[in-house]
Amino acid sequence: MRIGMTLSYSGGFRDAVAVLGDYEKAGLDIVFVPEAYSFDAISQLGFIAACTERLEIASGILQIYTRTPSLTAMTAAGLDHVSDGRFTLGIGASGPQVIEGFHGQPYTAPLARTREIVDICRTVWRREPVVHEGRHYRIPLPADQGTGLGKPLKLINHPVRERIPILLAAIGPKNVSLAAEVAEGWMPMFFHPEKAGAVWGPALDEGSARRDATLGPLDVVVSAPLAIGDDVDDLIDLARPQLALYIGGMGARGRNFYNDLARRYGYESEADTVQDLYLSGRKEEAAAAIPEDLLRATSLIGAASHVAERVEAFRAAGVSTLRVTPVARTHERRLADVELLKSWAL
Repeated sequence: MRIGMTLSYSGGFRDAVAVLGDYEKAGLDIVFVPEAYSFDAISQLGFIAACTERLEIASGILQIYTRTPSLTAMTAAGLDHVSDGRFTLGIGASGPQVIEGFHGQPYTAPLARTREIVDICRTVWRREPVVHEGRHYRIPLPADQGTGLGKPLKLINHPVRERIPILLAAIGPKNVSLAAEVAEGWMPMFFHPEKAGAVWGPALDEGSARRDATLGPLDVVVSAPLAIGDDVDDLIDLARPQLALYIGGMGARGRNFYNDLARRYGYESEADTVQDLYLSGRKEEAAAAIPEDLLRATSLIGAASHVAERVEAFRAAGVSTLRVTPVARTHERRLADVELLKSWAL
């Protein structure tokens, strides 16, 4: 089991990167840089590549709507080059609020677009002339849609790897099935080990049945806050605002994928309550309404024996990469937590 971490740079990006070397020495395997409507992830990933030696780097995630597939492939190949083969391309559809509200692009056909993007990226990385006749992307552009001067081109540079790992962020059944079919890895949100099989098992099985064996086993990348000790139980409440944001506010009523997931876990009435509170502006009350058992099931916070049991629960549910957010009160304790977690994961 790999140990990963989401780079939290709320206190300053350079400060966050400065301590990554400490986490690298503590055994951290991979660091993820998010991209919502923040600074772009690419410039920051390049900076991290220059400041680390062994640590893998990953986008967590790039949304699929605003970069052309070829540019996504070029960017991934460039990051893999400057990191000496340490980059993983994490992509996902994001949601209508970000895509239409911030980027001004229509949120259409996320499933079909993702499949085409994966195919085009791998064509680029193999240095084959890019010819793609898809429903959403046609390369080269047909003559009747442009000047007629477009011709198939291949990447000038030789990539470090002709297959850069791709992780798909997915929680809906069709997207999860697609991830199991075409990607090296899958990134779900607030993963509940005891309920994951019932919620996602059929979709994973369906996609795995169509999976190319050369892709290898599916890497299941799961996020969780981390704090280990006899005096950390109160830190579990730090996870409440994010869960409230996603379940309550990341989308409109009837169009919130994370609210749907909470319902599929069995929290129908609680999901309604959190959404009602959040959308009415009562965010603190929404956070307080997050079900306690959901909070604890999706966290790695508590005494060492408890966290060790939760690690085994995640492992038993098929998790192969734990992407943690260390939340202990001091940098030294956060490092110690990662080091201990790494020892359990071996």
